Amino acid sequence: MRQKILFSYETPFSGEHNIYGYIYGAGSYSEPMEAEKSAAIVGAMRGNEHQQLYICSKLSARLAMLEEAGDIVSGKSIMVVPSVNYSALNASHKYWLSDDSDINREFPGNPEGPATSRLAYYLLETLKDYTYGVQFPSFYMRGRFIPHIRMMKTGNESTNLANLFGLPFVTLNDLRPFDKCTLNYNWCEAGTEAFSLYSGGTSRINEEYAEVAVSAVLRFLSRMGVIRYNSMGGNISTVIDEDEMVSIKSEAAGFFRRLKNVNQEIRRGDVIGEIIDPMDGHILSEVKSPCEGIIFYMQDAPLIYQNVILSRVIKKVHK
Repeated sequence: MRQKILFSYETPFSGEHNIYGYIYGAGSYSEPMEAEKSAAIVGAMRGNEHQQLYICSKLSARLAMLEEAGDIVSGKSIMVVPSVNYSALNASHKYWLSDDSDINREFPGNPEGPATSRLAYYLLETLKDYTYGVQFPSFYMRGRFIPHIRMMKTGNESTNLANLFGLPFVTLNDLRPFDKCTLNYNWCEAGTEAFSLYSGGTSRINEEYAEVAVSAVLRFLSRMGVIRYNSMGGNISTVIDEDEMVSIKSEAAGFFRRLKNVNQEIRRGDVIGEIIDPMDGHILSEVKSPCEGIIFYMQDAPLIYQNVILSRVIKKVHK
């Protein structure tokens, strides 16, 4: 393994901070011209993404073992970038400390711009020549969900490659305006086959889901001929359009008591949760499923507001 500084910046109180990449396989101890930039993996981009950082730490440990055993294919190299926002992580702050900017809304970046824009620029410059890219982003809604690969509908997305991670689902979503400022979109625009792997957690570590994510990445790298790894298990992925999921919203505000969990099959009319009055404890509302399907996402906040999404269900289609 070789450590490489990708970007350095000065902070007003803590001095110099460096963003590191860790290289495994060819180029670990030197930088030979024949080393292929095979795969890059990016972890936490925000200060609350502890699960994403933890996954990278576990993945790095496994890659180090594979490297020591000679199981990274000759000439192939893998880079892991565990975190790109150390300052925010150290301060338990979600975004960039000085201006609250989000690094994953700054791509492709500007080498003459503010700190987050410069960081995004140099990160993309480092990663854009890799054949495959995997990012561990945090889900845009707080809660629990099934680990999956998420892809934008750019016209060039490869669901066949996404299936090789062996996760239960690959979701497709329409391109939104802010997506063009994300790492994944700009990675794809630069010619990298990039994938967003959502692992089922953010601020709290979920050991089971972390292991699922690590195994999925190793399975993919094995199937793409980057490592030698016994990729047993995995699923034949189902490709679904995110817009076709059914959202279940709250009819009242109060404590949310979950009666079902993610990845459970439900029928129409099943009570999946209850909203409880926080003052006197009576049930304000029963949360019922409007369809038959599988729970993909479930809110896990103890207190919820009225008219917020509590759950998203993959609707079962009868043929």
